[in-house]
Amino acid sequence: MTAVRPGVSDKRKTFFQLHQSGCFVIPNPWDVGSARFLQSLGFKALATTSSGFAWSQGRPDCGISLEMALDHLRHIVAATDVPVNADFQNGFAHDPQAVGEHVRQAIATGIAGVSIEDSTGEQARPLYDLDTSVARIRAARSAIDKAGGDVLLVGRAECFVAGRPDLPETLARLKAYAQAGADCLFAPGLRTRDQITAVVAAVAPKPVNLLVGAPGEFTVAQIGALGVRRISVGGALARAAWGAFMLSARAIAQQGSFEALREAPSHGQLDSLFHEPG
Repeated sequence: MTAVRPGVSDKRKTFFQLHQSGCFVIPNPWDVGSARFLQSLGFKALATTSSGFAWSQGRPDCGISLEMALDHLRHIVAATDVPVNADFQNGFAHDPQAVGEHVRQAIATGIAGVSIEDSTGEQARPLYDLDTSVARIRAARSAIDKAGGDVLLVGRAECFVAGRPDLPETLARLKAYAQAGADCLFAPGLRTRDQITAVVAAVAPKPVNLLVGAPGEFTVAQIGALGVRRISVGGALARAAWGAFMLSARAIAQQGSFEALREAPSHGQLDSLFHEPG
């Protein structure tokens, strides 16, 4: 008997429930294959990665179009049975009204959550001013509410990764986004316990997402003990995959050696992973 796949509404309800207590890892696939493998490991939710997807298309981070992003979301959502959070960059627009319209289109792909950054993508002005940033979050909130209100909104303060690693500014932005309707708050680039606990306290009781992009920072248990509700890895898994690919290819090209292929899974293992039950 074929199992009944959860519907969009069910996945969205599950996603909200995951944010109510405890701490969970929401890893970041960059294509359908990586998404299905992560699901097979038992992860309860997934989040797309703008950088990982862009690299898979031969483009730099933030080098994809709105249409590409929406098509990517449709494929990831359709291929998996767990909730998917969309890394939606800055909403692919500066103007709040346009952000709202683009969020509406993202909701239609079946996502369970959507993240909106306050980064402009411009070197001279890396962050939107606070009033504009808040208006953009409110526009995303309005689009979600008009669509039924069951998609989780993540407000991101990019200070620490946009060249302005200022904790007071980060806290002020996150608190403003929480008041503007963000359900979950996220400040990529936090590294210390003091930074993390300050963010958790500032927006409590709303949940906080922590980005872990390198080994040795914290364990899942340690992060959970700091009050963080969810943990993502951004483009780190995509970088790990690229690292293995680049190492193997360089060994062949530069040394004439195939030894690096020794760690690769077999053809049969991958076929088995992606086999569709009849």
